[in-house]
Amino acid sequence: MKIMAQIAMVMNLDKCIGCHTCSVTCKQTWTNRPGVEYVWFNNVETRPGQGYPRRYEDQERWQGGWTLDRKGRLTPRAGGRFRKLLNIFANPLMPSIQDYYEPWTYDYENLTRAPLSDDVPVAPPRSLISDEPMKIRWSANWDDNLGGDPSPDPVLGKLSEQVKLEFEQAYMFYLPRICEHCLNPSCVASCPSGAMYKRAEDGIVLVDQDRCRGWRMCVTGCPYKKVYFNHRTGKAEKCTFCYPRVEVGLPTVCSETCVGRLRYLGVLLYDADRVTEAASVENERDLYEAQLGVFVDPDDPAVATAGLPAEWVEAARRSPVYDLIMKYRIALPLHPEYRTLPMVWYVPPLSPVVDALSNTGHDGEDAGNLFAAIESLRIPVEYLAELFTAGDPVPVTAALRRLAAMRSYMRGVNLGEEPVLPDTGLDEDEIKAMYRLLALAKYEDRYVIPTAYGNTPGVVEEAGCSLDYYGGPGMQAPFGEASGKPLPVSVESFHGLKDRQTNDEITRDRVNLLNWDGRGAPAGLFPPKKGKS
Repeated sequence: MKIMAQIAMVMNLDKCIGCHTCSVTCKQTWTNRPGVEYVWFNNVETRPGQGYPRRYEDQERWQGGWTLDRKGRLTPRAGGRFRKLLNIFANPLMPSIQDYYEPWTYDYENLTRAPLSDDVPVAPPRSLISDEPMKIRWSANWDDNLGGDPSPDPVLGKLSEQVKLEFEQAYMFYLPRICEHCLNPSCVASCPSGAMYKRAEDGIVLVDQDRCRGWRMCVTGCPYKKVYFNHRTGKAEKCTFCYPRVEVGLPTVCSETCVGRLRYLGVLLYDADRVTEAASVENERDLYEAQLGVFVDPDDPAVATAGLPAEWVEAARRSPVYDLIMKYRIALPLHPEYRTLPMVWYVPPLSPVVDALSNTGHDGEDAGNLFAAIESLRIPVEYLAELFTAGDPVPVTAALRRLAAMRSYMRGVNLGEEPVLPDTGLDEDEIKAMYRLLALAKYEDRYVIPTAYGNTPGVVEEAGCSLDYYGGPGMQAPFGEASGKPLPVSVESFHGLKDRQTNDEITRDRVNLLNWDGRGAPAGLFPPKKGKS
């Protein structure tokens, strides 16, 4: 047994309101540079829908992830080394810019330079790639709030015609997506230059920009299409799980700014020796249980001799991610049939069932009504199963029943009624603990993140960013059109950011000039005089 640690994420889809705050903050933090205008490390999709890039789940076309050969061994769906060698200079299995979208800006100068006329001038869209006028036909958020069209969704293509018809008149929900930072990443296996790698200390999958040669096989190999090509630098880029923040104990930017507080971060311990075995099970519907078998109980005596730092073991024992995945079994992986063993999991949505029941005149919070309605949920269980359990409805139904049981039981508790605890395999204490985690968890309960290996909080020396060289992916240029070198500004380190966000006292290192009336000196501009605070 080889026990290793992995930083993982769980998202509660019952709480996502589709505000896209996570996408915007991630965009402004990591991809506000020329060459990656079309890149969204984090995006929120409306389901049903085509997703981003368009129909990325159609692996018959894109050949992402893993498959089993005739001998039952894992092999990349896009082919082995010989096939990659044949296509190394012209990879045909990669989305084009039309499958993503051609990024654009608006020609605002037209508003001021347009000749006098009877018509009001407009700011026409202009391509950020060719700088030519263009017509907007597609974007990363084109399907927003348009759930119900069954024709373009690859997942719906696997379901019965009756389920498709139910979808047209029923529902939609939001699915936020980032890189899955898989235990068995096919993007890493697809990289000819070895630039893609999975960090041993925390499981984060990264791209070594110095070794990347721009072959773009990783784009093909990733079934979630979360590896992108920077056409300005000729390098591959992807979600870094905000590792500079995680290393100092801060959550990812998308988690920090999430309005619905639906994201959880924590440590999972797993047996690295069982990863290949779990990903190689013959029946795709067994992949969910096989991946659960890879995870190690942090209280297992074998963990004490695994050589992991005590802080990481303690974080694993307090991990909200472990509780949601292993203890309560309400979080499920996204498309386990790709055999990558993804490490971003989802609590399936339950919300629409309450309104549906209430509209029929029944009590939408009653346990009996809720349990009976799960079988005919507005969001069909079959669709959720195709997303999260390779088509097996049993784990999805079990998770939804536990969520319904929690909702019904806590309603009785809060209203002073006699609570009814349905038989879902959880006792009263576990139901209350699950409710506390899903509904009332504070910041430190949702994000249990140890600092980097061998580092002491507050005294870590930050290394320079390997992406930050002139002309490279870390270059500091404005979004879209470069307009010269930026002015030098004071940069706050991630350690300073952590101190400021977690300090109860107001620090005096910043001066607020926004509301200053120009009289006297604004507060904090000068050090306080002796004897005065």
